Amino acid sequence: MQQEKIIVLDFGGQYNQLIARRVRECNVYCEVHPYTLSLEKIKELNPKGIIFTGGPNSVYGEDSPQCNPELYKMGIPILGLCYGAQLLAHQLGGKVETAPVSEYGRTEVTVDKKSPLFKDVSEKTICWMSHTDYISKTPEGFVTTASTPVCPVAAMECPEKGLYAMQHHPEVNHTQEGTTMLEAFVKDVCGCIGDWKMDSFVEETIKSIKEKVGNGKVLCALSGGVDSSVAAVMLSKAVGNQLTCVFVDHGLLRKDEGDEVEAVFGPSGDYNLNFIRVNAQERFYTKLAGIEEPEAKRKIIGEEFIRVFEEEAKKIGTVDFLVQGTIYPDVIESGLGKSAVIKSHHNVGGLPDCVDFKEIIEPLRMLFKDEVRKAGLELGIPHHLVFRQPFPGPGLGIRIIGEVTAEKVKIVQEADAIYREEIAKAGIDKDINQYFAALTNMRSVGVMGDFRTYDYAVVLRAVTTSDFMTAESAELPWDVLGKVTTRIVNEVKHVNRVFYDLTGKPPATIEME
Repeated sequence: MQQEKIIVLDFGGQYNQLIARRVRECNVYCEVHPYTLSLEKIKELNPKGIIFTGGPNSVYGEDSPQCNPELYKMGIPILGLCYGAQLLAHQLGGKVETAPVSEYGRTEVTVDKKSPLFKDVSEKTICWMSHTDYISKTPEGFVTTASTPVCPVAAMECPEKGLYAMQHHPEVNHTQEGTTMLEAFVKDVCGCIGDWKMDSFVEETIKSIKEKVGNGKVLCALSGGVDSSVAAVMLSKAVGNQLTCVFVDHGLLRKDEGDEVEAVFGPSGDYNLNFIRVNAQERFYTKLAGIEEPEAKRKIIGEEFIRVFEEEAKKIGTVDFLVQGTIYPDVIESGLGKSAVIKSHHNVGGLPDCVDFKEIIEPLRMLFKDEVRKAGLELGIPHHLVFRQPFPGPGLGIRIIGEVTAEKVKIVQEADAIYREEIAKAGIDKDINQYFAALTNMRSVGVMGDFRTYDYAVVLRAVTTSDFMTAESAELPWDVLGKVTTRIVNEVKHVNRVFYDLTGKPPATIEME
């Protein structure tokens, strides 16, 4: 698609996804790339603007990540954030050093409203700071446009060269007018009009899939989750009966979910899909036997998925393309350039080296979760399916800490079903973005019916989030938690304790592993 574009160059910042998400909220398309992206590739992408992320390093350190200084001569507007601001100052002749006083958290910043970035921002505004270094001297030609009592250069700019920098993080919610600042950069400075709309994305994607596939056969990995369901319907509209959807019941689904998926997408469902269900529970349990490390489990599940698809493809003849519901956070969290791998997603970092298909099609690869839901609605998928609870591709394999066994799967299925039932009964399911029960690897002593027990602990997770990149634990009513706990320990065998996870993202991820 040839829409206007902003690119984010990632220097190891924890908010790289969030920057892209905020730019897209301005209806401007945005992609995240490693800071090592070549000048040739940047020219090929033809961005209207570039944003440098934050990062954990000091710009004057020997191994600090640096971009090619020639980038500043390309005439593309650049906005540096936190480390990105310091890098811009450092490479252009300014000075960066250890700050006398570090700044962390909400900070009142005084801005110069004559700056195009702050013209619609309050003169004193609350921003999120997180730095131990600071810009002590601006490069030649730059003017200071914001400050705090301990950070004299909280923002600077050289409008003639299209270079801007902020020490704070406008992308996080704690920066009260951050979206206004970013929108000013992408629209007023970069000249974007905002042509990133979901209806045009769906239309263009279906068109491009038709051209790519031609007369080829397509196999879709359908899990029944939001992402794969949207991908399947999108492919169905593009290529019709050239598509076969394979649903692998790996024994790691929620209670009764395999039958529910078949009821929706199978022969008696509302969609005209060539639907094949593969019951491979024992096959996956055997592969996972004795495996405790989360990354190893993810990769085993990912490879076994592909092997099952290859086998099914051979049964139906030559298959040219494999379709997956990979989304953008999957790609970034699986490692981008030299950024840290947070977790390998089964359909990204977990792919085996040898895949027996001509090509993999991932129509949602550049979308965030809320954008996937919008695409689903554009495709006519019912609201209740589009907004169902998120469920990871590796399923309960990453909601069971340690080794996965059939017994443990049964425990977490039953506990999770009780939890979801009580959340719905309490009428609070629409207030929580994601909630589930998981099984810890801890066993402890308990007393049930005057007898000593030595059983497992279940952990309940519930979070609120706008983008699934950051999240806060939900404040569930105490009586609901109490009822869920009572039912689980009474109704689920081999469980004698229930915990509630209060950890946000970061430092945790939403899933357990």
